[in-house]
This record gives sequence, structure tokens and C-alpha cells, in this order.
Amino acid sequence: MTATNNILTDTFGREHTYLRISLTERCNLRCTYCMPTDGIALSPKSHIMTYEEIFTIAKEFVANGVTKIRLTGGEPLVRKDVGLILEKLASLPVELAITTNGVIVDKFIDQFKKIGLRKINVSLDSLNTDKNTAITRRDYFSKVYNNIQLLVKEGFEVKVNCVLIKGFNENEIIDFIELTKTQALQIRFIEFMPFDGNKWNLEKLVSLEEVLKQVYSHYDSTRFIRLNDAPNDTAKNYQIKGYQGSFAVISSVTNPFCDGCNRIRLTANGQLKNCLFSSSESDLLTPLREGKSIAPVIQKAILAKKKVRNGMETLEQFKDPDAHNNRSMIAIGG
Repeated sequence: MTATNNILTDTFGREHTYLRISLTERCNLRCTYCMPTDGIALSPKSHIMTYEEIFTIAKEFVANGVTKIRLTGGEPLVRKDVGLILEKLASLPVELAITTNGVIVDKFIDQFKKIGLRKINVSLDSLNTDKNTAITRRDYFSKVYNNIQLLVKEGFEVKVNCVLIKGFNENEIIDFIELTKTQALQIRFIEFMPFDGNKWNLEKLVSLEEVLKQVYSHYDSTRFIRLNDAPNDTAKNYQIKGYQGSFAVISSVTNPFCDGCNRIRLTANGQLKNCLFSSSESDLLTPLREGKSIAPVIQKAILAKKKVRNGMETLEQFKDPDAHNNRSMIAIGG
């Protein structure tokens, strides 16, 4: 493979160096904001990328400038050959990370250490057992919470992803932040986003402004620190003075970060999405299996990327339910 200079650069000059790969559409939880009530029709096994195909596609992206790969799902760790995939991808010159629901992450700690994977995002939307069971439709709160503590103890860089939904968990914002007092965690509050089957509407959204309003009312202003955001960061980062950890808000809806976007997504069935909200996808798996170069398909997809949220530049456009023609989150990759 010969690297090119512009295959991952779009018409707005954004260089895409971060590839998110979904390993599976399957999950051992049933989170309401991610999966429709009746589940989804899974892709046939023959349509799912094999570990060799994942590695081949990943190599193409790395050869063209990708420096970070994050594995997602579904739940990536339920895939039977995930250990082999981790080992293969760790051989590439990239930063490797993973997003998991945390249910079985303890079984992989030794392998993560062996391959040098240090960055782990864990989803946890409530610190209340009953509420957590309600949103995940499974009773794994204690397991996930204990595994988060274990990961921190074992020295991993842990971020806890919390999707905020009005009337459900916005009263837990301070409780989550207090977890950072004695633990080197980052809590990331994520605005509720629209995907197929998750019954989204704007009234359920807890905005960046509302999060900060709670913080300002609870903590003395002299203790509230605005941290520097990393280049291409999706989050606005904060810390309470004297706390070991930090917290952040990902405001994809009310305050999009599209100008600095460097992310692209590969679904488990080999479709490239140039934007999380994109209604179109580009098939990489078929040409790969036909022995054709996938580079032209990648470049075409990148050049077709819209400036903001798949063309929905205003909140008025975005809140229109008819504007969203997308997969459910579990089928895209978290």
C-alpha cells in the first residue's frame, strides 16, 4: 500500500485520523437510547467483517493517515475472536482504544495490558440500581460499577460515558461528578441523540447549558476549572479544584464540534459512515471481497462529507424527526 496525502481529507480541509470500528451488532445489554424496544434485525453472519477483513481495512486507513482506532459495538467484547482482533490491530502503529459496557471487561485486563491498550470508555447512565436496570433492560449495575473501579485500580485511563435524558438521570449529574473526587476518572455527559427506534425528541435533551447550571449552583465558582480541550476533542472539559478526576460534556446537538471533526466510522458489516448522523453509507466490504482497491471508495465518501451534522446546520433542522434517516446506534457502533 502506498500512502496518499489527501484520501482522508475532505472538502473543508478536515483530516480524518481517527477510525472507529464496530466489531459486532450484538450486545449483552439493551439500552433504550441505543437499541429499539423490539431489537434489530442482525446482519447475516456472512455480511459481518471477518478479523482478516477488519485488519486489511484498518491497514489501508493507517497507511493513509489514521493514527487512532477505537473498537466499538454493539458490545465489542462479546465477539468470540475479539482477542485475535485486538492482537492484530495492536501490531499497527496506532493508538488503540475501546468502548465497552463494562459487563465482562474484567476478563480482558491482562490482554489489554499485554498489547498496550490503555484507554477504555465504559457506559454507565445511572448510579441507581433500579434506574440502571430500567435503561439497560438488564441487571448488571454492580458488575459494571465494580469493573470501573477495577480498571482505575489497574491503571487504565477510564472515561465513563453517561447519556443524559431529561426526567430520568439529570438529577444525578452532581453524583457522577463526585465520583471524580477521589478517583482518576473522567465522567462524560453526552446529550441524547436521535437514532432509529430510540424515541428521541428535543424535550428529552439535557444541554451543555443545563449541565453547567447545576455545576455552578452546587460548587463554588472559584473551584470550577475549565480545562484545555485536546485537538479534535468532541468534549468540553472541566474539573473541580482538588478533585483527582475531571468531567466533560459532549454537546453534539446544542453545540456541535463539526469544525474539528477527524472521525470516521466503519460498521460491523463493512459500511463506512463519514458522519455519525449520515443517512448514507459507503460499502467497503464488497469491493474488498472482489479483490478491488477500497481507496477510491474511501476517498469518495470523505469528499462527500457535509460541513455540519450531515447537512443539518441549525438546531431547527436537526430537531425535525423527518430529517433523520439513520440506523439505530447499536448497528452503527457507539
